[in-house]
Amino acid sequence: MSIRVTTLNNGFRIATDPMEGVKTASVAVFVGAGARHELQDAHGVAHFLEHMAFKGTARRSARDIAEEIEAVGGHLNAYTAREQTTYYARVMQEDVPLGIDILADIIQHSTFAENEMERERQVIVQELGQVEDTPDDLVFDLLQETTYPGQTLGRPILGTAESVGGMSSAQLRHFIGAHYGPHNLVFTAGGAIEHDRIVDMVSRAFDTLPSGGASLSDAARFAGGDRRDSRDLEQAHVALSFPGVAYGDPDFYAAQVHATIVGGGMSSRLFQEVRENRGLAYSVFAFTGSYLDSGTFSVYAGTGEKDVKELIPVVADELKAVTESVTAAEIGRARAQLKSGLLMSLESSTARAEQLGRQILVHGRPLSTEEMIASVDAVDEAAIRRVARRSLEGEIAVAALGPIRGLESYDRISARFRL
Repeated sequence: MSIRVTTLNNGFRIATDPMEGVKTASVAVFVGAGARHELQDAHGVAHFLEHMAFKGTARRSARDIAEEIEAVGGHLNAYTAREQTTYYARVMQEDVPLGIDILADIIQHSTFAENEMERERQVIVQELGQVEDTPDDLVFDLLQETTYPGQTLGRPILGTAESVGGMSSAQLRHFIGAHYGPHNLVFTAGGAIEHDRIVDMVSRAFDTLPSGGASLSDAARFAGGDRRDSRDLEQAHVALSFPGVAYGDPDFYAAQVHATIVGGGMSSRLFQEVRENRGLAYSVFAFTGSYLDSGTFSVYAGTGEKDVKELIPVVADELKAVTESVTAAEIGRARAQLKSGLLMSLESSTARAEQLGRQILVHGRPLSTEEMIASVDAVDEAAIRRVARRSLEGEIAVAALGPIRGLESYDRISARFRL
């Protein structure tokens, strides 16, 4: 069993990853456009469109869509990211044709009825309110805006209450026409599927795609800065962002190993020092965020008001220490975490379909498991120290929310991380 990719005459790519011994399948459509590709006056349109795709087509009502997929025990969903939008379904093997038909229908024939637009507008406003009431989510939106100020890459994916309130069906149709063309789409399937049959069904079902080309956006610029929102909360939520790596950067895998060593699990340096040794936070972790032309390395911690001042110096000491030395045992644990996560995900047809879609959108081709594992195994101490230094050589973004009066000034925080 192996991954196969077929490109139709119109540029639409279809990729499959069959799995032996399973009775279900996942099918998905990846669009190479997300929040980053929105026009200034249409902030939130990619996410609004993703919602509206389930609210009725020329031959199915919103209820029909829900009932048809659930009548066969299937699952249908979608999500919007900054550089892509994904629609997917998981069904039993015999119901793959239905999954493909529904995906093709909602992507090509959604009607965007005004009454449904108005209802969904209110739903998204409620979703925005939920983020506002969830500080450990909101702080990451603040961090993104601070990292990429004045750029589409820095704006919240959901949009704002004002932009969503003024969204029109014409703006949804314009986004589809500009970004949902066959050259910008990838169809993937994983699980109990057969490649040639998938290609045949997809080529017949997706027969009215617009002619829009590849999505373009302004070049990303990591700027950094300081964003603070003092609120009466039990915890101070503090997030820091440093320059990271883009998807195609030679240090991409080294950056992931580095983030795992610093804050990727209970054995990580931040967890051990911040939580276990000092008791400064319940939750503390580090992670990478990569884009086509930029990237970030970030740290988050939730801490009490009396401990917020002590937190930053401890984090700074740990991040700087990695630039000087890292042990073979740390590298080995981080490699094992990354490889096990990759291999465990291959047991899920949905994960396989999602991995295929992301890889083709980013790299133009699937990456083999062996290739990815070899890249992780190739990361050595020199690579870790190199990416650790890279992350601390530029500007820093700080976002803080809650009882943060004890947090040091931005200049003082920045100085702590300088090498």
